[in-house]
Amino acid sequence: MNTFMGFERQDGSVGVRNYVAVLPSVACANGVAAAISRGVPEAVPLYHGHGCGRAGADLEIHQRTLANIAKNPNVAAVLVVGLGCEVISAAALTLLTSLAKKPVENIVIQNEGGSRRAAEKGIGIVRRMLADAAHLDRREFPVSALRVGLECGGSDAFSGVTANPGVGIVADWLVAQGGTVVLTETTEMIGTGNILARRAKSPEVARAIVERIDAAEKRTHELLGPMASYVIAPGNMDGGMSSIQEKSLGCIVKAGGSTISQVVNYAEPPAEKGLVIMDGPGYDIESMAGVAAAGCQVMLFTTGRGNPIGFPVVPVIKIASTSRLFRSMEDDMDVNAGAVLEGKGLDKVADEIRGLLVRVASGEQTKAEINRQDGIICPWTMHSSF
Repeated sequence: MNTFMGFERQDGSVGVRNYVAVLPSVACANGVAAAISRGVPEAVPLYHGHGCGRAGADLEIHQRTLANIAKNPNVAAVLVVGLGCEVISAAALTLLTSLAKKPVENIVIQNEGGSRRAAEKGIGIVRRMLADAAHLDRREFPVSALRVGLECGGSDAFSGVTANPGVGIVADWLVAQGGTVVLTETTEMIGTGNILARRAKSPEVARAIVERIDAAEKRTHELLGPMASYVIAPGNMDGGMSSIQEKSLGCIVKAGGSTISQVVNYAEPPAEKGLVIMDGPGYDIESMAGVAAAGCQVMLFTTGRGNPIGFPVVPVIKIASTSRLFRSMEDDMDVNAGAVLEGKGLDKVADEIRGLLVRVASGEQTKAEINRQDGIICPWTMHSSF
């Protein structure tokens, strides 16, 4: 269980999937990316709603997110599809992606004579990339090569006592093996800054933890005023939660008890191994994009109310907090952590999650992959639009 079968990349990273991705540089190119994926169904389109109309920090965040998702180890090669007049250009994304030493090319719709010609050219390029990627074989790697993202969505009152603690045991195991775990959703850490800071490896890391969580709390007060302490979704409240503090205490349990080695910006790959906190929003779709951009090859996603969403280039393992949810959404849930409430030991649930993680890293498909619950890329938008 301490090894998995993955794909070695030129930059030294290891993929658990071997995708050829089609990345629009701007949402206006989504249609051509779709045409290419219809022509070559094996390709993975990375649809998103951005690429233009942003400035300042948001522009930087969006470009970093798109480029770093393209650089994710699960992606063997990338075709960037540009329009020709957007702010985030195809040329810029191509250059940034090339830093990962993987095959990357681009086409620009306005330069190719329109959408049909661009799609035809793109189909030829992607077919060639897929043929090259097919020559790559899986081989054995230690689990220390894994970087795993932690997510929760549609949480309920049981998430913090079943699914999240089970994931926390797996997180501690992976860190002990020399791997990397990324905890995000800073909004869902409000009220726990002092707890997490005590686990920091240095005063600098502790200070960064408190600063990021304080900033998230400040934003919620600016947006919600006296309702800031209730910055949780209606489904969370229906599931028995009372406040963001209650949700936060359950959220951070996903990260176990390991020392926190680093704090990184949204969509930024960590430079350190071990447990890392990534600044990011509480909205699942935005935080998942950041986790993928951070280079995570797999996500562990706990849910109490039930959320089926996956991610285009990263397998997402869904862990149900109750048996009722697992049975009602059995086609979407991978692990039933609710068995803890019926007498199954938490360690045994953790063993089940750990075993599935290794199998998924070696090629087994998750329910979200089987159901094609890919969704779209949704980078965090914090500041400006025009």
